[in-house]
Amino acid sequence: MAIHRTKAPDPYDLLPEKPSFTLESDDVADGQPIDLRFVHDSSGGENVSPALRWSGFPDETKGFAVTCYDPDAPTHSGFWHWVVVNLPADTTALETGAGASSDKLPNGAFHVRNDYGAQQWGGPAPPPGDGPHRYVVAVHALDVDALEVTPDASPAYVGFNLAFHTLARAVIRPTYENAG
Repeated sequence: MAIHRTKAPDPYDLLPEKPSFTLESDDVADGQPIDLRFVHDSSGGENVSPALRWSGFPDETKGFAVTCYDPDAPTHSGFWHWVVVNLPADTTALETGAGASSDKLPNGAFHVRNDYGAQQWGGPAPPPGDGPHRYVVAVHALDVDALEVTPDASPAYVGFNLAFHTLARAVIRPTYENAG
């Protein structure tokens, strides 16, 4: 049975506007369907995180965080798929599969638990027949080299910290639909 509802606003439309910079990927594209390789294994995918690379961020950037959020999830709070914090300022890319574990990240960076309860990438897995979902992948350029959070922090708590430390933000919004 399909759930019919109005799509949620983009999460960054609700926060103070920030300058933008460039975010690119050879694995996912803005407004385009995500390949099954990057979809959660519960929906028949391989649950591999996409490669990302970024440039043009402010010179005063001291670190980065990467997030992936589904505002269209049938919940009151959306669904967090990926939260990576404390990426060093000289990090300008994550390779395909970097979301498998914190061991695949630059020194000092780590995954915060996602809404699957795992400290790694959790690919799309919308309910069958729920229509296309947007996956808001964001790289946040920060005014600190490390957020004061732990791997057990909630994504909402990380988001609260990001609101106060984000200098600029780069975003792409690929989509995925589970036709069932």
